[in-house]
Amino acid sequence: MRTNSPSLIFSLLILFALTSPSVHSLMSPVPEKLKSMGITLKEPPAPKGNYVSCVQSGNLLFLCGHIPQKEDGSLFVGKVGKDLTVEEGYESAKACAINILATLSKELDGDWDRIVKIVKVVGFVSCADDFTQQPAVINGASDLFGEVFGPEIGLHARSAVGTNALPLNIATEVECIVEIK
Repeated sequence: MRTNSPSLIFSLLILFALTSPSVHSLMSPVPEKLKSMGITLKEPPAPKGNYVSCVQSGNLLFLCGHIPQKEDGSLFVGKVGKDLTVEEGYESAKACAINILATLSKELDGDWDRIVKIVKVVGFVSCADDFTQQPAVINGASDLFGEVFGPEIGLHARSAVGTNALPLNIATEVECIVEIK
């Protein structure tokens, strides 16, 4: 006897849905990874001028320079190599990257699986004239992206640039380009 039981059909649909790659993409490891790192994403800082935080062109997101705003709203300020150590600069760049993640989360409605690749990171370091460890400072952002997304997605091209001053006397500013699907 042939049956078209609704419960059998429903069970088959559930089984198909659970084994479908599109459903697994809804279970991104990024939120759990952030949680395990003790990172909670907040509302991204609002732009401090006449620009937007993110622009999409084709399958690329161009993110503006993000500031090193801490969870309590304060900023990492001062010059690395004069007012701040390399380690403090590293934490400043990491804070910029956390704010970039908050912007990405907002822009992608929390769908982390749309991220294909962190393509390029550009980091600026406000530093003393004789300071030459800008790459070590911007590693704070690069290391975070690598840890959160893994090397296949998180490893990127990068520039680390020293400058005599940044807006609001911030220690670092980081921007990036992200490929999405």
